[in-house]
Amino acid sequence: MEKGSKFGRAQQEKTWHNAEVDALRKLAAAGVRVPTPYACVDGVLLMELVTDAEGDVAPRLSEVILSHEQAIEDHALLITYLVKMLCAGIVHGDLSEFNILVDDYGPVIIDLPQAVDAAANNNAQSMLARDVNKIRDYYSEFAPELADTQYAKEMWALFEAGELKPNTQLTGLFDDENESADVDAVMREIADAIKEEQERLARIAEAQAE
Repeated sequence: MEKGSKFGRAQQEKTWHNAEVDALRKLAAAGVRVPTPYACVDGVLLMELVTDAEGDVAPRLSEVILSHEQAIEDHALLITYLVKMLCAGIVHGDLSEFNILVDDYGPVIIDLPQAVDAAANNNAQSMLARDVNKIRDYYSEFAPELADTQYAKEMWALFEAGELKPNTQLTGLFDDENESADVDAVMREIADAIKEEQERLARIAEAQAE
């Protein structure tokens, strides 16, 4: 079957839609706010319309101006969603302020055709980090203290250790032992360089004294 043929494209779209529907249903069952999928008609996936209080289509996160308090609250809620997603074995893969809708109850995650299996995909860790950090960077525009949080590293370390649970309360802090070791190595190199320079200057001084 040729990939570029009409039938090939149709089969590929069907696979994508089936995967997205499966992901949406699994995430909804895990307690993550996502649209409810209804059916796939003529290659188009039909799903719940997320609306605001007036019944209009809910805005994307990128279109919303947040207060400091709301940014902190919504970011914390999204982190809990990302934890539940990872526990369900799913990484969004392309999460940003452009595929999160905001209604009166908070953020709703959309667009999951590229979602990957957290345990089976070799790029899952980097994809999770990108998702988490993009969200962090956006909300930090309204709440600057979020900029230094390390939820992605903390989340993945617990996931790898089999210790991440849907109700795990993260801190946003992470002590990266490898990074600490690298800093120590750099400090030793600096100390050695200073010592060598001091010894060189001492030899020059001795030679001048003679």
